Amino acid sequence: MPKKSDRRAESLPAGLLPLLTQRELETYYGVSDWTVLQWIEQGMPVERLKTTGQQKKEVRRFDLTEVKAWMAEQDQLATAS
Repeated sequence: MPKKSDRRAESLPAGLLPLLTQRELETYYGVSDWTVLQWIEQGMPVERLKTTGQQKKEVRRFDLTEVKAWMAEQDQLATAS
């Protein structure tokens, strides 16, 4: 069996993007964690993942394509008002 260090890293298939952590999303938009939490409350798409172990901490991931679409929709709603 090959060692983990011997495995060759392959690139993701075309069009497939990894889910972002909350910190990565904060960095991408240049906002605070409070802002992201407010966006979630307002309906921004978020993937809630199950956790293992004794800690019952919620793990959130964000699909950047879905978040961008949600942001564009929010901008349209704001300009239509």
